[in-house]
Amino acid sequence: MLKEAKILLVDDETDITEFIGFNLKAEGYLVEKAQTGEEAIEKAKTFIPDLIILDVMMPGMDGMETCEKLRKMPELNQPIIAFLTARGEDYSQIAGFDAGGDDYITKPVKPKVLVSRVKALLKRKSGVKTSNDTTENILSVGSISIDKERYVVINGSQELILPRKEFELLLLLASKPDKVFTRDEIYSRVWGEDIIVGDRTIDVHIRKLREKLGNDHIRTLKGVGYKFVE
Repeated sequence: MLKEAKILLVDDETDITEFIGFNLKAEGYLVEKAQTGEEAIEKAKTFIPDLIILDVMMPGMDGMETCEKLRKMPELNQPIIAFLTARGEDYSQIAGFDAGGDDYITKPVKPKVLVSRVKALLKRKSGVKTSNDTTENILSVGSISIDKERYVVINGSQELILPRKEFELLLLLASKPDKVFTRDEIYSRVWGEDIIVGDRTIDVHIRKLREKLGNDHIRTLKGVGYKFVE
């Protein structure tokens, strides 16, 4: 767990934020609350959270739009964003990942389950670890440079700020060009074994990376996995 990790709770139902906030504060986390997407964006600017738990269905700016706006704020240093959803809501995990979300939590949620999920998410905050990690902050592969400290990708003359999981997936693949990473290996290294994600999660993130970097850098080996080519 990150020491004194900062968590921003965003939900228009105050009883939900009070319940979740109480249990997280009891674990030693620093907690801020917001009731709307607009308020969440303003608070995030000064609070700089490590994790944002974001309700999907809110009046005005919903969770998806709020997430997209948060992901465009480089000063936030790419917090983990987990969507909070009620059972039976019309919510697509794929849409959530497209918006830049990292995970989802279904409510109502038991306190022990909530704390366990938060701990698992925060374990990923330090970033993906690869056998190619060095003390250098920049990984350069062909025309692409990856700044591991600033979470910035330079593709030719274009500077990109990617959602955390897209960044970690790219960093993993680029750490060993031409090595084929299996889907199971990618799930374990990027999402972690404690986090449950849908079967199409990797496909969505690969598609988004190709949209931003072009189709030439990431190759698919059907039935096996993916590799990065220079």
